[in-house]
Amino acid sequence: MRIAAVGDVHLGEDARGLLRPALERVGEHADVLLLAGDLTRHGTVEEAHVVADEFADLPVPVVAVLGNHDHHDDRANEVSDVLTDHGLHVLEGTAVRFKINGRSLGVAGVKGFGGGFAGKCGSMFGEREMKSFIGHTVEIAGMLQNALEALDTDVKVALMHYSPVPDTLRGEPPEIYPFLGSYLLGEAVDATGTDLAIHGHAHFGTEHGLTPGGVRVRNVAQPIIRSAYTVYCLEPQVVES
Repeated sequence: MRIAAVGDVHLGEDARGLLRPALERVGEHADVLLLAGDLTRHGTVEEAHVVADEFADLPVPVVAVLGNHDHHDDRANEVSDVLTDHGLHVLEGTAVRFKINGRSLGVAGVKGFGGGFAGKCGSMFGEREMKSFIGHTVEIAGMLQNALEALDTDVKVALMHYSPVPDTLRGEPPEIYPFLGSYLLGEAVDATGTDLAIHGHAHFGTEHGLTPGGVRVRNVAQPIIRSAYTVYCLEPQVVES
């Protein structure tokens, strides 16, 4: 299975038509296209229409999660509705399944959130604001795990905006790691037999990483991959008896 992915395209109203030429032939290279959030600059409905025009009616299914920029205007539901109305699958604690060349692919997605990583993370203790911050991550990680567990497919992919591991953040200032992802997302990936985890958000990070359980993690923020999308080839895992 050929999984195309990109995140952090940050399309504004002046970017209409910018990506479309590179996307028209995506079906020659991939079976599905995953969008890892921050599709808009400021989360406006007008920008959402630009994103929809760029990614609608492609020769492969398009699956997206929203990012923090897509929430900035406090109209995330409307942004999601615009994309859905144009045929994109927008996930938040949900999953979608596809049949590809006789095999099944499942994609579960969430925006994700921050909090940090093992040994250097926040906890649900102290002020109400801190408990709310970490509690949001706990809730979202639980949604991701539930969505992944519900998938009974040959290949399983986790799609998010925030990172599930620190590996793909290398290059970013360590001081902001807690705002770029959470180990709880990685635990959800490791607990569910997932084959690949895709994220964005870290513009100065690194493409390749692994969860503690050995699941491949890929940072597909456009400033990292430096292309309209990148492609990963996956095969169903063979379980030996």
